Amino acid sequence: MKTCYSQSDGADVRRQTKDPRMKPAVLVAALAAVAIPPAAMAEPTHVMVRAQALDAKFIGTHMGGVKIVLRDAATGAVLARGVTAGETGDTAVIVRRPRERGMAVTAADTAGFDAVLDISKPTLVRAEAVGPVGKPASAITVSSSLWVLPGRNIGGDGWVLTFPGLVVEPTARTDSDGSLQVSAAVTLMCGCPIEPGGVWDAASYTVEASLLRDGRPVARSPLTYAGKASQFTGRLAAPAAGAYVLRVTASDSKTLNAGVVEQKVKVAAR
Repeated sequence: MKTCYSQSDGADVRRQTKDPRMKPAVLVAALAAVAIPPAAMAEPTHVMVRAQALDAKFIGTHMGGVKIVLRDAATGAVLARGVTAGETGDTAVIVRRPRERGMAVTAADTAGFDAVLDISKPTLVRAEAVGPVGKPASAITVSSSLWVLPGRNIGGDGWVLTFPGLVVEPTARTDSDGSLQVSAAVTLMCGCPIEPGGVWDAASYTVEASLLRDGRPVARSPLTYAGKASQFTGRLAAPAAGAYVLRVTASDSKTLNAGVVEQKVKVAAR
C-alpha cells in the first residue's frame, strides 16, 4: 500500500491507494501542487486626487467640483470614480508665499477626491478629469497617468491635476438704439476673482466680444472692467436684425489661461 496526497477545497487530504502504478514522480508533482501559494489578494489603497486651476487654487464645491474617473491603464477597467469637493484652499499659502520643495499647500478641507483602489499588484492608473462641473460651457478634460503600488497610500497634496483656462459667462441684450450690450463674468477655473490690483489683476486680462454671422465676424469690441470683481462689459455696433453667434474670449497675458464661449443671440428689428 502506498500513501499520496491530493488537494480538496484548498486543504490537504490524505488518502490510501492500492494502485501499484503510482510513480514517485506523480507523488512529487502532487506535493508540489499543494505547496503553490494562494493568489495575491487585492489591497485597499487610498489615492487623493485634486484639481487645481493653473496659477490659482483648487476646484471644489463652489464650482461644482471636477468629475474624476480612475482606470487601469492596461485594461481600461474603472477602479474608482467621484467628484472633487471642499474648499479652494488658502490663497496666501498657494499663490502668495514662496514655496519650498516638499512644502504642503493643502489642508484637511481643501477640495479633493479620496479614491480607494482595490489592487493586488503595481498598477499604472490613468486619471480622466472633467470640469468644472458647475460651469459646463467652460469645462475641459484633463488626463494623467501614475503608477500606484498596493498599500502605498497617496495622501497630503496628493495627485494634483492642473486645469488651465478661464470660466467665461456672457450675457447680451439689445439697447434702444439697436446696439448690443454685452457683459461677461470671467474667473479662474476655481472661481477665483479677477479685479484691479488683486491677486489676479484685471490689467493682465484681455476680454473681447465678437458677433458672427455665417461664421464670419460682423462686429467686434473689447470688454472692459465693469467696476465689480470679475465683471466686464462693452457694446457692439448696431447690427441688422437676425440670428447671430456671440463669441466672448478672455486671456491672461502672464499665463496660458484663456477661455472662449459662444452662444446664439437674436437681434430684433428696430
